[in-house]
Amino acid sequence: MNLHEREAAVRRLLEQEPAPVVPPDLYAEVVRRGKGMLRRGKAVRRLLWLVLLGAVVVFTVWAATARPWVEPPSETTPPLTGW
Repeated sequence: MNLHEREAAVRRLLEQEPAPVVPPDLYAEVVRRGKGMLRRGKAVRRLLWLVLLGAVVVFTVWAATARPWVEPPSETTPPLTGW
């Protein structure tokens, strides 16, 4: 299809049927649903940030008490005494 044929096909489609009737309360319903979706998205983001903050706090407390970077004392060789 070249450009003129496509334009003619679109014109035929537009002239063929009248525009669909949109319910008068559709806009209000869409706005209401959109606000609810935005509110839920904000709540989910806040919850995820709180979970992340809790995980950081738990990790920090664990690292401060367990000190995983310190080498554990050797338990296989007795300490040297009496040199």
